[in-house]
Amino acid sequence: MHIILHQPEIPANTGNIGRTCVAAGASLHLIEPLGFRLNEKEIKRAGMDYWEKLTVSRYMNFHEFKEKHPDAKIWMATTKAKRLYTDVSFGADDYIMFGKESAGIPEEILVEYEENCIRIPMLPDIRSLNLSNSVAIVLYEALRQQKFFHLQIEGELHRLHWKTSI
Repeated sequence: MHIILHQPEIPANTGNIGRTCVAAGASLHLIEPLGFRLNEKEIKRAGMDYWEKLTVSRYMNFHEFKEKHPDAKIWMATTKAKRLYTDVSFGADDYIMFGKESAGIPEEILVEYEENCIRIPMLPDIRSLNLSNSVAIVLYEALRQQKFFHLQIEGELHRLHWKTSI
């Protein structure tokens, strides 16, 4: 799985998302401009010592991302979508894109991907969820649909070891 952050603004959110990506075996794609420098303390603190284990790529803009990944299936997470994130079938190599904290994904991009727009349900008077929480919610649903892939294998091995050591 792949997570795309389009112009993220808050370093702590990006650090948390990076840590989630490492735990889930997902790669992180950052589309500029970023609202911070990647060497800021807040990113390192939120991502802890996991940041070095993260597969992260940077792009000058969304156009460059599309040039480098022309066949990417991209799901756009937005509060403007009609479909819920639980109503789609995620593939193991899919990309899930999230917009910046203050404005989301730009409308001109969403229009191009209208069929792939998804949302997390919430009460109507709530503007949005925290970005790092949103990424975790959608990413783990995608992984659940993949039967937790490589994550379950390690857990199964751990349980097997635990049973034999009793």
